[in-house]
Amino acid sequence: MSTTSTLARPGSLQGARLPQWAPWAVAVTAVAVAVAVGLAAGLHSRVQWGLMAAVLFVLGTYALSAKVEGRRQAKDRVATSLVWVAFLLAVVPLLSLVWETVVRGVKVLDGYFLTHSMGTVADAEPGGGIYHAILGTAQQVGLATLIAAPIGVLTAIYLVEYGRGPLAKAVTFFVDVMTGIPSIVAGLFILSLMLMFDLQPFGFAGSLALAILMMPVVVRSTEEMLKLVPNELREASLALGVPRWRTILKVVLPTAIGGITTGVMLAIARIAGESAPVLLLVFGNPFINANPFEGAQASLPLYIYQQYVNSAGSTAAYDRAWAAALTLIAFVMVLNLVARGIARWKTPR
Repeated sequence: MSTTSTLARPGSLQGARLPQWAPWAVAVTAVAVAVAVGLAAGLHSRVQWGLMAAVLFVLGTYALSAKVEGRRQAKDRVATSLVWVAFLLAVVPLLSLVWETVVRGVKVLDGYFLTHSMGTVADAEPGGGIYHAILGTAQQVGLATLIAAPIGVLTAIYLVEYGRGPLAKAVTFFVDVMTGIPSIVAGLFILSLMLMFDLQPFGFAGSLALAILMMPVVVRSTEEMLKLVPNELREASLALGVPRWRTILKVVLPTAIGGITTGVMLAIARIAGESAPVLLLVFGNPFINANPFEGAQASLPLYIYQQYVNSAGSTAAYDRAWAAALTLIAFVMVLNLVARGIARWKTPR
């Protein structure tokens, strides 16, 4: 593509085109004009500047393209510009959140912070750590995965390979309903069972609530992966006289294992940050409790909430809350990277 706009040559089907740098020039001009207008009007919010720049960018792109390339090509460029604006509107807040968390979280995030609990340290005092919260989160999420992953995978296998009739429709309906329930509802359900049996808060109760939230995600992701397995593979195996259950075990599941594993890992990442069920059922504990079946236990989301609530007049608790938030983000990011790696490793070739 030429670096300057070119006019259509006689006999050529290609009309005038904007240079490749034109959208960038329009974007820079839009930002400069938005900043100037914002300063002149006394607008100090960068969000307002960004919205004005986005509008000016779309309008400027259309005007310039319509003048040089024609209205039809201008509409195409406007659609592309809107896609870029929507992308930036989604990415900028995310990058801002990550940047803010990193800047505030690294103040106390060190080896001592990761390997010690709060113990006898008061919330207003410096020191302490999140080892007890990391241990609690790992145990609660691990137990929830042991419960939800097998049930979710087997349910998806039933729906795809065997599901016919009213039972399959009922299972599909309840899976759809469970996908949309708020996390607090799952916590209240387990809490009602605890009150019936007069049980005190303990870590496994939180795992049960997290498993309820995790199951529909595993079912849906596994179901989609199983549907992607070509029917020719199933038919070839059945034509050789292999039973259906063995075909599923030896042909279907190995083919879809990468996607299934990815779905399970993403479901784990989804429940790792849930705080409402943990607040109701686990209750929190400043000391290390390695037994999830007895006594209150800590977790990272609950730790963040408690430290932030108690941070009034205490910079130590405030810094610990941000450091724990950074740790939780890193944990979820590692899970997503592992899921992507497994998906790429297990993709059929």
